[in-house]
Formats: sequence, C-alpha cells, structure tokens
Amino acid sequence: MIDEWDLTATNLHRISQRKYEVAVLPIGAIEPHNRHLPQGQDFRHASHVARESCRMAWDKCESVICLPTLPYGVDCNLAAFPMAIHVSQASLDAMVREIIESLLGYGIGKIVILNGHGGNDFTPLIRQIQCDLDVHVFLCDWWTVGRDRYDEIFDRPDDHAGQLETSVALAVFPELVEPDVAGDGKTRQFAFEALRKGWVKTSRRFDRLNDHCAAGDPRGASPDRGEAYLELVCGRIAEFLAELAAAPIDENFPHVP
Repeated sequence: MIDEWDLTATNLHRISQRKYEVAVLPIGAIEPHNRHLPQGQDFRHASHVARESCRMAWDKCESVICLPTLPYGVDCNLAAFPMAIHVSQASLDAMVREIIESLLGYGIGKIVILNGHGGNDFTPLIRQIQCDLDVHVFLCDWWTVGRDRYDEIFDRPDDHAGQLETSVALAVFPELVEPDVAGDGKTRQFAFEALRKGWVKTSRRFDRLNDHCAAGDPRGASPDRGEAYLELVCGRIAEFLAELAAAPIDENFPHVP
C-alpha cells in the first residue's frame, strides 16, 4: 500500500488526482547530543513526528502531504564539537522560502514548518513571507507541543540531550543509543542574574557549558516515556493538521469570523 501522504512515496498518477490542502515541512539539524545519542537526533525525531502526524491526519482528511526533512540547521554555537554541520539562518530561510513558493505554485497555501531544532528560528521569515505571498505558514516546535503535560511523563527537565530526547530516541531508534557513555548534562550557570532569570537572553556556546554538548540529565529515560510523549504530541499535531486542512481560507483566516 502506498502512503499517499508521503511525497517521496507517492507518484504523479496519484498526485494528479489529489487536492492537497496542507504541506508539512520537517526541519532538523546534524549536531552532537551528549555522547550517547546519534548526531542525527534532530533530523530523526523531526522526521518521525512529521511522518506519524501526517499518517494520523490522513485518516481524517486525506489532504495533507509530508515533505522530506531538511537535515541541516543553525549550529554555529556547537561548532567546537566535531561534525556539527552548520548552515546560516539566511541560507535555511532561502531554501524554505523557495520550497514554499513551489508549493504555492501547485495551489497549496497552508504550510506547516515542523521544526526539530531549537537553534532554528523561522519567525521572522514567516512574518515576511506572509506579507510577500498569498500563503499561510505555521511553525511548530514539536518538542513543546506536550509541555503542559511534561511533568506527567518526565521527572527531569531537558534542554538538550536529556531525559526527553533520550526517551524519544529509545522509543524510535534504540539501536543508536549508547547510554553507558552518556555525560550527566550538568552545565555552567550564567554569571548574571538577569540571564539566569530569563529577562535578558543571549546565545550559548555549548563548549562553555560542559565537554559533552548536553544540557539535561538523561538518567531515567525509557522507551515508555518516549512513546507516551510521542503519542501525545503526534496526536495533537495530527488533529491540528486535519482542522487546518478543513478550514476555508477567507478574509479572516486563520482567525474566527
């Protein structure tokens, strides 16, 4: 059976008979995640969430299409660690914009960017492109989708390569996880109270946090926790995709009449 929601699997014969309402573009990164998680963690989990969400949404509407995941992200602040592949936000934005222009040419005016990397920032691009083109672009940082129920599933916070990401990896690609080599994820704190309290922000150089490119303790991670969070997240995203596909675009969209 062909997955018609997967652009890389379907074909011209099937595409020609469909009217796609929503396109999902997953975007990841290639970077270190502590010592025990794969370099492609963000690429892999963004791909999984996008594909599973589109699969679930297809059962409700049959008008969503999942694009291949863009693998690279903004990783200049991790460059001290080997094989962190960096592309500038400007380069990434240019690629995304041209993909959106292609989709718009085929009548798809609702696009969801499914972001899998905290270093990517598409908000300015979305603001500009919606002023330039007759298109509606939505941004979903997938790991935030279940934040309101985080403490029901996890008992340690995760900023990078901690319990959440390790649990997701154990659920989706356990053969790539090496827990015995994991660092503890402890980080040096900011010297300034304003930064610690969050009302002043800056970009962190990860090599100044610790020697293993982590900001979160992976202890207690389990496939069950990963599966629970993924089920919650993918279910919510799928519901949004189906609602978005069904919603007509009028002068008030995406607001209520």
